[in-house]
Amino acid sequence: MELTYTKALPVRYDVDVFVAGGGPAGIAAGVCAARQGKSVFIAESFSAFGGAAVTMLVPAFMCFGDGVNFLAEGIGREVYDRIGAESFPVFQRYCPSSIPVETLKLIYDSMVADSGAKFMFHTNVIDAVVENGAIKYVVCAAKGSVFAVKAKVFIDCTGDGDLADLAGAQTEYGDENGRTMATTLCGIWTNIDWDRVVWPPTRELDRAFADKVFTNEDRHLPGIWQIADQITDENGRRLPTGVGGSNAGHVYDVDARDAASLTEGIMKGRKQLLEYRKYFREYLTGYENMELVWSASYLGIRESRRLVCDYRLVLQDFFDRAVFGDEIGRYCYPVDIHSPTNDKAGYEKFISEHTGLRYGPGESYGIPYRALAVSGIKNLLCAGRCIGTDRHMQSSVRVMPGCYITGQAAGIAASVVCEGKDNNVHSAPVREIQKRLKAMGAYLPNFKE
Repeated sequence: MELTYTKALPVRYDVDVFVAGGGPAGIAAGVCAARQGKSVFIAESFSAFGGAAVTMLVPAFMCFGDGVNFLAEGIGREVYDRIGAESFPVFQRYCPSSIPVETLKLIYDSMVADSGAKFMFHTNVIDAVVENGAIKYVVCAAKGSVFAVKAKVFIDCTGDGDLADLAGAQTEYGDENGRTMATTLCGIWTNIDWDRVVWPPTRELDRAFADKVFTNEDRHLPGIWQIADQITDENGRRLPTGVGGSNAGHVYDVDARDAASLTEGIMKGRKQLLEYRKYFREYLTGYENMELVWSASYLGIRESRRLVCDYRLVLQDFFDRAVFGDEIGRYCYPVDIHSPTNDKAGYEKFISEHTGLRYGPGESYGIPYRALAVSGIKNLLCAGRCIGTDRHMQSSVRVMPGCYITGQAAGIAASVVCEGKDNNVHSAPVREIQKRLKAMGAYLPNFKE
């Protein structure tokens, strides 16, 4: 059964740049475009900017640099420095990639508001109107209204490539069997005695499996990141009140493109967190009184659509430490493909790739502008985990500092394209984009003016 109907929609915004998604890529894109003097509207589906860090409670940014160079210069540096200045001391003292969620929300709020970009939370992109190979309008559904936005250039920062898919762009999904990396439901925990924690607890995990603590014998256990200091008493002794963020436990066979699949997955994830509560409390040192404070409101999605762009970053580029003439940034995170299957072969493949496909200090690969220009659509760019890559490179560039790098490049590129005559992202003056990126501090060692 089908229903067909027509409805007149108000065009609520007419802007230079429309950004779908307010995660790290969307924040970087929107802020950079607005700082270039362009009118911007950002549609964010949740109640705060931040994406995986805020909505999915992913507890760590991962690496901002290669051990020698700070690769996420620009927006990434701005976020990093503000967290260090405005958050708890643990960020600098223990783990400079851990995420203070509430501080990060406020930092993002102020960055976007101060940039002059318009934005709205609780707003989903549900359709795109394409004419002559270019997006003319997007349709948004928000609390209390459905409306259209007109723009010159559009940027897909949804992570799932939703806008590109709605516009009819070509996409890729999963491995050769259509399987994607397992998801994880992250959580925030308290009453951890960080002074006594020992990691990794391999033998204890085997013992818990033997005792049937877990529904799934999942050997991939990244663990818990410290995200706040322990409280000290009047005598200066540190009390076992530490706070941590968990990235533990896989939920398999989740399709991030489908609400029914996400619903089933998050329910499994919530039950699984109770199993990890038992495991940490009864089998590990320092976690005996640990308690779950809250679980994320959305599954941590590692992989969904990959967009077909003018260039496809591939594993050979990783091996080559590739340099590109249209380079808009460099990154270094290792290949990190979590197995789509909960079996020994899948886990061993993950271990082999994650330990073998990584760089030494000072090594990185380039990201070309062409990997952000969505093929077949004249005025659509992308940034974040859905850019043009194979699975190996997607698993590297998908983490937050990588999203800052591609997001700021997309925002600057959109600004440059808006200043031209035809809003064509595929014929953009790349050297001008690189020049402006360099001026804002982006790490472009191979660009020579």
